[in-house]
Amino acid sequence: MQQKITMNKCDKCIVRQLSALKALNKEQIIQLANSKSTQVIKKGEAIIEEGEVINGVFCIKDGIGKLSKLSANGRDQIVKLVKSGELLGQRSMISNEPANLSATAIADMEVCFIPKSEIIQFFNNNNQFSMNLMQSVCDDLKHADDHTVDMVQKTVKERLAEKLLYLSDTFGVNADQSLKVQLSREELAGMIGTATESCIRLLSEFKKSGLIELKGKLIFLKDIKGLKREAS
Repeated sequence: MQQKITMNKCDKCIVRQLSALKALNKEQIIQLANSKSTQVIKKGEAIIEEGEVINGVFCIKDGIGKLSKLSANGRDQIVKLVKSGELLGQRSMISNEPANLSATAIADMEVCFIPKSEIIQFFNNNNQFSMNLMQSVCDDLKHADDHTVDMVQKTVKERLAEKLLYLSDTFGVNADQSLKVQLSREELAGMIGTATESCIRLLSEFKKSGLIELKGKLIFLKDIKGLKREAS
């Protein structure tokens, strides 16, 4: 269940530092702080459901989530992982369309919700904010284009190697050098667009080749250069 937690200062928030919100002035930050609501989203819970009408944007203060779309055969196709400092729902809010993707927590998350009325005021009264927001939407579209090209032109093995490197570069590793992001085999398969069985088989091949080590859900990258060769 979602639960409200104590409101944090927006001017110190990582989301403001890394997103379109960095363009807001002091008065607008105060307005933002007075209008937002903050929630904890537990692992496995949805932030946004595909097809849902979104009346605002979500700021990710902490945690990791997945953006996914349900395919015709019922498979959850993961389009992107999102982390602290990112916004969710801005494209749907601007276009006045239902959400095209679902957003679900894959680790406990802390998010803030800003109503559409406030975002539209910022959009109309702050040119830099509107430019930043549009840039964010354009970046999402570019990511979608790149994802489509990868799915068509790269083999499943290349995509798996590339995603393992991406998880390491983007989210880092623990002290024991395991990937910080712990995805189920089904989720990892959803990221590379293949069946879970195929993903498990390829992980075993990578392990036999000395590229990775597996311990339960934990994945250790042992040979970065080798993974880069597999990804290219």
